[in-house]
Amino acid sequence: METNDMMLTSMLTMDNRENEGEREKGREEVGGEAEGTQQEHSRPMLADGLAERGPKSLISGSGQQVSNGFTTSTPQSPREGAGSAAFSGGTSSVPGGGTGSSVPLGGLRTLVVQQTSLEKPRETWSKKMDFLLSVIGYAVDLGNVWRFPYICYQNGGGAFLLPYLLMAVFGGVPLFYMELALGQFHRSGCISIWKHICPIFKGIGFAICIISLYISFYYNTIMAWALYYLLSSFRPTLPWTTCANSWNTVNCKHYMSTDHNVSWSNSSTSPAEEFYIRQVLQVHLSPGLHQLGSVSWQLALCLLFIFTIVYFSIWKGVKTSGKVVWVTATFPYLVLLVLLIRGATLPGAWRGVVFYLKPDWEKLLSTTVWIDAAAQIFFSLGPGFGVLLAFASYNPFHNNCYKDALITSSVNCLTSFLSGFVIFTVLGYIAEMRHLDVDAVAKDAGPSLLFIVYAEAIANMPGATFFAIIFFLMIIMLGLDSTFAGLEGVITAMLDEFPHVLSKRREQFVLGLVCFCYLGALSTLTYGGAFVVKLFEEYATGPAVITVVLLEVIAVSWFYGTNRFCNDIQLMLGFYPGLFWRVCWVAICPCFLLFIVISFLAFPPEVKLFKYHFPPWTTVLGYCIGVSSFICVPAYMVYHLLNAKGTFKQRLLKSITPEPSGEQHRDFIVTNAV
Repeated sequence: METNDMMLTSMLTMDNRENEGEREKGREEVGGEAEGTQQEHSRPMLADGLAERGPKSLISGSGQQVSNGFTTSTPQSPREGAGSAAFSGGTSSVPGGGTGSSVPLGGLRTLVVQQTSLEKPRETWSKKMDFLLSVIGYAVDLGNVWRFPYICYQNGGGAFLLPYLLMAVFGGVPLFYMELALGQFHRSGCISIWKHICPIFKGIGFAICIISLYISFYYNTIMAWALYYLLSSFRPTLPWTTCANSWNTVNCKHYMSTDHNVSWSNSSTSPAEEFYIRQVLQVHLSPGLHQLGSVSWQLALCLLFIFTIVYFSIWKGVKTSGKVVWVTATFPYLVLLVLLIRGATLPGAWRGVVFYLKPDWEKLLSTTVWIDAAAQIFFSLGPGFGVLLAFASYNPFHNNCYKDALITSSVNCLTSFLSGFVIFTVLGYIAEMRHLDVDAVAKDAGPSLLFIVYAEAIANMPGATFFAIIFFLMIIMLGLDSTFAGLEGVITAMLDEFPHVLSKRREQFVLGLVCFCYLGALSTLTYGGAFVVKLFEEYATGPAVITVVLLEVIAVSWFYGTNRFCNDIQLMLGFYPGLFWRVCWVAICPCFLLFIVISFLAFPPEVKLFKYHFPPWTTVLGYCIGVSSFICVPAYMVYHLLNAKGTFKQRLLKSITPEPSGEQHRDFIVTNAV
């Protein structure tokens, strides 16, 4: 245990009533002399009993001490201690110099000394809803709005819901529950938590932090695009509705049902497409990844504003970010509801809904559908990014994280399903206006679905300016929640790992981290920045984080042990996890993750953006970026084994043996009775 300044406070247990009764009986039979003899013999007898029973049996009388060092009952208050000390009689001293409470020598009592660290206590959420909204805001992100609807209709519409739900029940939710329980029990970030689980796997924590930094490099750029759209929306006529702007080409055609004199060809482009590609991204000024071009100063300013909001939302910890999410996590639901009502009243909306949900059961025979379902539920719930560990570590020890996992994962899945109606009612409207099939309109997934297709639909609605403003505000809010969470995962991990250096310098550390993320994102703000965003999205996060989570599940279930993990949960929540959860953690979840990893390796994605096909060398570059984070895991294993002492067998045994958390939070020391 680290050397800290310690404070000794004493707590007295209840009187031993049986021994007191025996003393009264002795007084009646043999008088005062026998009473003195009885007292002399009582002390050694009880001291021996203490040695035999040990601290556990004594502590269990007033509260159960758990293996992570937290006690299930509150310590005795100073008022109660004062009351005990007010009894007449002698006083006892704590061995080693500490002074205990005054106790009467005439009554037999057990002296328990509470040992409390003077270090600043760990921060906690102000309210339970702060935690729930933060987790929901993290899980519900931009991918729920654009990726799920597209993946759903691409893989059989309503039939896709079957593999999606199966993957959620047997893979996503158990992983979600596992991370919340781990973070809440050990109260540590994704790096320091591993010394209490399996020390040799500590490299997983460093890999998670690197992956989170990669995400911050490109994810916030999408919010900068949305902010550019938001600022451009404060006009009577939205700039992506006409072809008379400086960025438009001769191929620009505004083609809707009311435009009878416009002929549409394969080379034609819509005003919304040209605004996104030529004005916001300016992709036409970059030939590809080999020549990105200059940084767009407009996007650089937008991203600077986004990171400024991020910094002042998380610089003080979960006390401040927990308040911000009351707006950023709830506002998107209000907007989704408004857009759903508006979309349902548009002509042709029913065509989009039918296309979205029409079951194609034959597609369930394709392995691609199951791969997409597994990947979608995994990236939607978001285990493995260190966020759930960090958020749960600020919970009270007895918080019902089981209930939280079920609530938040259910809200996430239902939000994905709801957003499908929001998107496809509008796609049906566009198909109706252009006299096209819905699949011809919904041919693009990703940001293009929001910034081109949906933006164009909004521009042709009555009250277009209002709907554009609230829609792009929603996009920014969805992104901010996930950014808060991702960076908080890194911050918590580093503060827990290096507390003496960073604990009193949180604000400076967060500022440095935000500045580093902004500089890392500059490549995504260039004319070819959209290509960089696509590269990071496909390679930097996907395979790496899935592999990391696979190792995490193996370390917890096979090395730390499912029984030990379940005992930890029982101490926290008061009940033992059922057979379903244990089987999922031991067997189903590892198979679920291994299935996704093998699928990624067997079927590498064909990466293209707009009309640009990524050359073969970018695939090598992408895998190098992915491996750069995962390499932390084997590198730390080698480092740990080389620096351990003893024979190789002793080193290996020590590297897989968890350190008791109680060494850091020891609450009680039991002394002899007086």
